[in-house]
Amino acid sequence: MNASTLRTVALIGLVLAAIVLYSATFIVQQTQYALVLRFGAVQSAISEPGLKFKLPLVDTVTYFEKRVLDLDLPVQTILSADRQNLEVDAFTRYRIVDPLRFYQAVGNIALANQRLQSFTNSVMRNTLASASRDAIVRTERADLMNRIQADVNRQAASLGIEMIDVRLTRVDLPAANSQAVYQRMRTEREREAADLRANGQQQAQTIRAKAEREATIIRAEANQRAEELRGQGDADRNRILAEAFGQDPEFFSFYRSMQAYEAGLKSGDTRLVLSPDSDFFRYFNDPAGRRNGGGATQPAPAPAQPAPAQ
Repeated sequence: MNASTLRTVALIGLVLAAIVLYSATFIVQQTQYALVLRFGAVQSAISEPGLKFKLPLVDTVTYFEKRVLDLDLPVQTILSADRQNLEVDAFTRYRIVDPLRFYQAVGNIALANQRLQSFTNSVMRNTLASASRDAIVRTERADLMNRIQADVNRQAASLGIEMIDVRLTRVDLPAANSQAVYQRMRTEREREAADLRANGQQQAQTIRAKAEREATIIRAEANQRAEELRGQGDADRNRILAEAFGQDPEFFSFYRSMQAYEAGLKSGDTRLVLSPDSDFFRYFNDPAGRRNGGGATQPAPAPAQPAPAQ
């Protein structure tokens, strides 16, 4: 065998050795589990990262996630303890803690998600069916989620899975029920508003009637007081005039005549239908107010109403 043949054989041997070495090694990442399988049977489960070895062309390696995995659950309708249909939307977070059991139980993530969804839906139905709507929505929501997580975690342990969290993201009435509840709430609020408006109008009428009654009383008392003062003023005026007439009848007669002239003979087109020798003009004929025939002086009568202008 010459040197060229030896080099060829050596090169082929090196290539075969490299292929064998490459197929005999594998790398496990920090975020992975690895299972070494030989003809489908598990030979070892590896959880530590690094370079690992296996039998070439005989053993195969299956990897699983070591990180936390998420599973969104579809919306489902649940009947609460108070006979209310509720639409529940939830999600779960889990991780694989036993890769060997996980492989033997489900084999892959897709099948594991199906089994977890079945577990979670069943536990949610049983747990939420024993609670009222208010408890699910408000008062006991956190406690109910913890109970669901604990029950699902016990069942998921058989799959080599640990439940990290189970959360109810939305709990609501179905669309038809929500509309009915909204309409009922709206009707109740409208009724309350109508009651408040009716009470307000009643109080307004009461206050308005009371104010009008008080105003009527005040006006009546004021009118009464005004009439009393007016009557008292007229009495005082008449008394003063009577006293003045008694002290100087001539001056009083003259003063009344002047007032009559002022009221009856105004500027403008004033017309009077009187006799020239009427008592109304006696102070025009004689400043002393004597009649043509002589005699005592009498107060001038009140002026006649002027005729309407033509």
